[in-house]
Amino acid sequence: MAPKSTTPAARRPKRFPGTVLESIAASKILGVRAGTEHRFTGVWVVVVKGRVFVRPWYDKADGWHRALLHERRGTIQVPTREIPVRARPVRGKLLLDAIDEAYGEKYNTRASQKWVRGFRLDRRRLTTTEFLPR
Repeated sequence: MAPKSTTPAARRPKRFPGTVLESIAASKILGVRAGTEHRFTGVWVVVVKGRVFVRPWYDKADGWHRALLHERRGTIQVPTREIPVRARPVRGKLLLDAIDEAYGEKYNTRASQKWVRGFRLDRRRLTTTEFLPR
């Protein structure tokens, strides 16, 4: 008899379908809206190991990031549709390092380097957020 999984299927986080991940990975800017009251804001997005991550540049009290962390639900815009998401903070040095590298690889123009370096600062790394489908 095969051993049972220690994580029930109901507790495993849902993942985005492959076509959605491809669309997100190919997009330089992703539209994000916290809850239903905020407007869509364009953010830089990366995909690491099939997971979707963003970081705010300015973590303002009335900005999309704080609203999203408070409400935990929002919407992302991919080129052809809007997708309901939930947000969760990211921790773990190895994962954060991989996200840093993904930003550097994706946003590799000379003009983008200032922003990529800024995303590597601790204060921005600590705001890293993962999007999961609802």
